[in-house]
Amino acid sequence: MAGVITASESSWIAPFTGLSPRCFRKLVDALRGDGANAVRRGRPWNLPSDDRVLLVAVYWRTNLTLRQLGPLFGVSKPAADRVINHLGPLLALRPRRRFRKDTVLTVDGTLVPTRDHTVAEQAKNYRYSTNHQVVIDADTRLVVTVGQPLHGNRNDCKAWELSGAKAAAGHRTVIADGGYRGTGLIIPYRREAGQAELPAWKEEHNRSNRKVRAVELLKGDGVHHAMLRIAQLHNIALAG
Repeated sequence: MAGVITASESSWIAPFTGLSPRCFRKLVDALRGDGANAVRRGRPWNLPSDDRVLLVAVYWRTNLTLRQLGPLFGVSKPAADRVINHLGPLLALRPRRRFRKDTVLTVDGTLVPTRDHTVAEQAKNYRYSTNHQVVIDADTRLVVTVGQPLHGNRNDCKAWELSGAKAAAGHRTVIADGGYRGTGLIIPYRREAGQAELPAWKEEHNRSNRKVRAVELLKGDGVHHAMLRIAQLHNIALAG
């Protein structure tokens, strides 16, 4: 079965992965250094190494099913599944452990729909979802950590701590939106009862807060793993 998409044709890379050919090559080289091409026992791969990396990147970028993905690369559904299971862990984001003293972080919760109701609850998007706390370096816009997923009906105040995102951020300055009241994070000011408008300095604070924050269908643990791998692709694309 002949494939449609191949890394040997650079024109396929950007539309399907969000990465430039140069960034994709850096990703391939990094995975090779992490042992992606190590000799393994069992059935040999049906795809060259570059195409295997492309398949995984397309999977996380597009969320195509394996039945759709396999024919695009000229392999069977089980073969596509083996490639993803082999390379997927190597693509996962490694949470940052060290920060500059002046690092400012920003956090926001994102709801990821999932069909697995054992790890999800109906959320404000009216779909069964999980709540993921995504922490970003406000200066570089790189993702530094993604918290463990919680049920989608958990509010961000609780999820910030329970997901482990708070612990990962440590004592860094963290900016958030108004959904994080009572957490000690830097959030926008609100008008008090009977107050027509905020003082100018508070309005300026809110504008600065918004400016900083503006830069930023799986089962079980798969949702968290997907978020980590998508975050890593985001970082690679930004870093160039």
